Amino acid sequence: MKFKVDQELCIGCGACESTCPEVFELVDEKSSVKINPVPEEFQEKALSAEDGCPAGAISHE
Repeated sequence: MKFKVDQELCIGCGACESTCPEVFELVDEKSSVKINPVPEEFQEKALSAEDGCPAGAISHE
């Protein structure tokens, strides 16, 4: 599973990093994905981060 952060939608709140720091990190006040594809053991947490993003900036395929 691959995750993506839309940099134009990201508000840099850090919710994704708080939920799943193994996958997401803030770089220059915007979220970015640290590892793609996301290993199976982190996919559930990454999906929770996607669901919790207030800007709807995270997506997966």
